[in-house]
Amino acid sequence: MITVRLSRRIIFHNKRLANLLLLLHHGIAAADFHAARLQDTLYAIAGTWSAARNGDSVMEYTQLLKTRAAVILLLPFFGDSASTLAQSPASTALPSLTKPHEYVQKRVSSYDRTGANADARPIPVGQTLTLLDEAGPGTITHVWITISDDEPYHLKKLVLRMYWDGDESPSVEAPVGDFFGLGTGDYFPFQSAVLAVASDKALNSFFPMPFQKHARITVTNEGKGPVDSFYFNIDYQAYAKPLPPDTLYFHAQYRQGMPAPGWTNQWQSNSEPQVDQKKNLNGDGNYVWLEAKGSGHFVGVTMSVLQNQDGWWGEGDDMFFIDGEEKPSINGTGSEDYFLGAWDFGGHPFSYAFFGAPVVGAEFAGSRSSVYRFHLDSPIPFTKSIRATIEHGHANHRSDDYSSVAYWYQTEPHAPFPTLPTVEQRLPRLHPVGGPGNSIK
Repeated sequence: MITVRLSRRIIFHNKRLANLLLLLHHGIAAADFHAARLQDTLYAIAGTWSAARNGDSVMEYTQLLKTRAAVILLLPFFGDSASTLAQSPASTALPSLTKPHEYVQKRVSSYDRTGANADARPIPVGQTLTLLDEAGPGTITHVWITISDDEPYHLKKLVLRMYWDGDESPSVEAPVGDFFGLGTGDYFPFQSAVLAVASDKALNSFFPMPFQKHARITVTNEGKGPVDSFYFNIDYQAYAKPLPPDTLYFHAQYRQGMPAPGWTNQWQSNSEPQVDQKKNLNGDGNYVWLEAKGSGHFVGVTMSVLQNQDGWWGEGDDMFFIDGEEKPSINGTGSEDYFLGAWDFGGHPFSYAFFGAPVVGAEFAGSRSSVYRFHLDSPIPFTKSIRATIEHGHANHRSDDYSSVAYWYQTEPHAPFPTLPTVEQRLPRLHPVGGPGNSIK
């Protein structure tokens, strides 16, 4: 509960600002608010509050309203699946609650079919558990999973796959932990608009996942021991009418560079001239989040870094190559900048609706960091192809371990995914790459 004290001396001379304040305060947003006008007005309100005196608790309330505004800005992106956000950690209200819905709400879960309380499923070694196998048309709006398994790094050893409309090639393939943003292989809580990990070890996805004919979701145990208890709830909307023909399908792809090979290990500082003055205009040697062909849009990435070397890992720029570009049309200024932090994240973890760094390690070999960025405010479109990348260190001079999951929507068919690395290749461990803080010279 956020306690707010508003000074009685604050006078809203503009009646529209006053009315919007009331709307936001009660979690209601009129459907005809334009996103830009809403955001501008919100910051105007925040600016009015900043003049308040007598110890008014302005900042906390401003943050609350910004969170609600972020949800409102999401609604046009999700379209008819905006009801997904009713369960989102960032959501407190939905305008669509006053409107009738034409879908049938359904759920597939691991509940005990006998009516008893054994609501989990085991997964023997090497076996695959089918979580969902349903006919369309429909849209998955929420996936919840929790796992009881004592095997270390089981989040890296269980593989999640999703198949749409009978395709034998998965549109989603990633270790369970990485898909839900837990790329370090450990559990930690965070919340965003589309992914969240709650206490204790509760994995949630709110990505809308439409399917026209059929949907199938599986989890495969590639660990050394059986999974004792795998719980799941998958909520979806079943439709009587086909999806629009231009509906894009959800995709997610795991990649890793362990290590992402740097061009030298003969360096001691990121600011050395040989490092700082190195040129990289075409992304040569960049770590690749995604290479996709077809038509669609990129909506975000989760990424984890295990440092093999001392110093700040995040001097690398993000670079996006759209529709076969030789040079990126989108080029960033640094890794923490792309993930919407600054100055090495200040050494502090944070998580917000569209961006975050839930784990921020010290700048030494062996430290781990985990970050995410979702372009829900403005997905990155492509009509033929996309290559989404980031440098590992400036101009790729560092050799840290990277792993990531890219999320995007596109038409089918999709290009084949890279072969998923083996379990042993996926497990986090330091590599002898040389450089500062590494034993190999």
